[in-house]
Amino acid sequence: MDVLKVAANSNPNSVAGALAGTFKENGTAELQAIGAGAINQAVKAVAIARGFVAPAGIDLICIPAFKEVEIGGEERTAIKFIVKSR
Repeated sequence: MDVLKVAANSNPNSVAGALAGTFKENGTAELQAIGAGAINQAVKAVAIARGFVAPAGIDLICIPAFKEVEIGGEERTAIKFIVKSR
């Protein structure tokens, strides 16, 4: 499964479109964000994506979790959002 990485300057509508597409292909999706701004954009994207798939009768849920990632040789803590249908 591809991980969609979200940055503080990511457009939530674009992320939502990618999220909806990934979800339709795989039945699940995962977003990854580091920092308050990126997490904000990721949450907005999940809310927007719910509206994209709702007409098809799909009710998305989001499960947040921590994930350790290495960036530039440093360990960082990211938030991952696992998106599934209810």
